[in-house]
Amino acid sequence: MRGLATVSPSIVAQTPHLSKENDPGPPMLDRHILAALSKSPPTTALPDLIKQYTALSGTVLDVSLRYQTRATAESRRPSLAAASKDVVTVAHCATNGENRKITFSSGFALDAPASREGEYLILTCAHTWESSPTLTGTFIVIGSQDTLALHPVSEVVSALPRSDLILLSCKLPQGALNALDVSPYPAHKGTAVRAHFVTHREPVEPGWSSWVGDTWGKWAQGKVLGYRDFAGRETEPGTYDALSHLMFMPLPTVGSSGGPIIEEESGAVVGVMLGTRMDSRVEGVRGWGVPSEAIFEVVFASCYCFLIIMALLRRCLVYQDLGVKNDFTLVTDLMSSVVIKTPSANRRIPRRSKNSSHQIAADGY
Repeated sequence: MRGLATVSPSIVAQTPHLSKENDPGPPMLDRHILAALSKSPPTTALPDLIKQYTALSGTVLDVSLRYQTRATAESRRPSLAAASKDVVTVAHCATNGENRKITFSSGFALDAPASREGEYLILTCAHTWESSPTLTGTFIVIGSQDTLALHPVSEVVSALPRSDLILLSCKLPQGALNALDVSPYPAHKGTAVRAHFVTHREPVEPGWSSWVGDTWGKWAQGKVLGYRDFAGRETEPGTYDALSHLMFMPLPTVGSSGGPIIEEESGAVVGVMLGTRMDSRVEGVRGWGVPSEAIFEVVFASCYCFLIIMALLRRCLVYQDLGVKNDFTLVTDLMSSVVIKTPSANRRIPRRSKNSSHQIAADGY
């Protein structure tokens, strides 16, 4: 049986159900994954990885994450023609005798050092993990049909279950994958974006190209529609409101969860796709994801100074009011009244209450 990444229509994180397809989908990936699982089982057992996911939720890493705030050099932009080195397939596999289940989602590499030499940090969605408690192997799948390669996940580094994000570590050949730049700033409503869509059936529409294995992918053009907090209330960048979820168009395809949403102008990641949800009877179904600032909040200690500044900026309500000062003067003025304590490595973020905002970044430490 094959499961593809889908989510609950509720804005509040719940245990989602996976859609079951009558068609088991293209068998090529399935065969390669099952063969890899039987030939060379992962060194880290899946029950151990799941325990890590539970225990390390909210863990802060003492590493630096490269972030992009302005237009990126062309060499740093994701390739819109071929995304096999920018976006990966994350496959969770379970076997029990003749029965098998493989669940797929998308993911991408972050430009930050892993704790183990030669490994990459891969960000993906967590709901495919949570829906399969008896998994026996998780793999990062890269390459086309002729160069398909499966690499077992070695450990769970951190996770943010409420935002449906999980950070995995995996050993990959040098240069096998491009790390994507991540923007710490939220994209405003109407911003032109590209989202990496996936299909496991040969598409009839133009614009698709061969992706991982025998799947197809494309960078679909779209735009940001707005933001919601965990309670489903409308929020906006430039205010002190929590930007918990990102709404966008067009609707993502099944299996695209965990894939990046990039700003078209800069090429930097501004969000992570989770699925779709009904926004309202008037607005209808919309694409649903999380803004990229959640990546900074959950795992990167060295970005805490930045998060504090962002929290202070939100108190000013409108970013434009601060435009009279250059970045250095602005940061100096803000920091002069704030005492910052950087959390130690692997320190955990305090749990939020249901209606809490990103103020935790400024007040938590």
